[in-house]
Amino acid sequence: MRPLAARRAADTDMPRICDDLPEAAAEGDDVELDVLTRHSTYAPAIGLKRPPRLPARRYAAVRVSGKFRAAPERVFDAWLDPEIAGRWLFATASRPMTSVAIDARAGGVFRFVDRNDGGHIEHTGVYLEIIRPWRLAFSLSTNDGRQVMTRVVAEIVPSRARKGGCELMLVHEHVPGQFADRIEARWTGMLYGLGVMLVQ
Repeated sequence: MRPLAARRAADTDMPRICDDLPEAAAEGDDVELDVLTRHSTYAPAIGLKRPPRLPARRYAAVRVSGKFRAAPERVFDAWLDPEIAGRWLFATASRPMTSVAIDARAGGVFRFVDRNDGGHIEHTGVYLEIIRPWRLAFSLSTNDGRQVMTRVVAEIVPSRARKGGCELMLVHEHVPGQFADRIEARWTGMLYGLGVMLVQ
């Protein structure tokens, strides 16, 4: 067996795959790191080309909440009724979804389509949890070129300050950091639209 000092010296000559990792993201963020060998001198010896180093992609969890005069059951059902959901979920006050398909069961899929200016945007996902009227969780992706699968969890609790009303807390996980502010504003607008619709 080689002496310990010799083994350590030999170890330092081997390719390393965990050097020079980017600094950790802010607490609570997910960080996806590209893992590459540091010493490219080994690549030509085995006929490989070193791929270009890609920047680390940072992810965030977006959190928003809304208070409603409506009962928890009405707020919860507004997520799963295609006619109602199409008027506020991923929609705007002036432009509801043009097509909505919902299979409201754990493992069921949904598809919201917004057609505009000759193109279309699709919001699709799978329901992971449906616990009426308290909790809804689903995966979410959009055909906008980001190619990122995110996760949304909505939890509803009775309101302490407003009899018969409720409060909804939403967490949107694995959001690309550069889009976090925009998505937070989007969810805030959608929950406002939900509240307006429920009192009409």
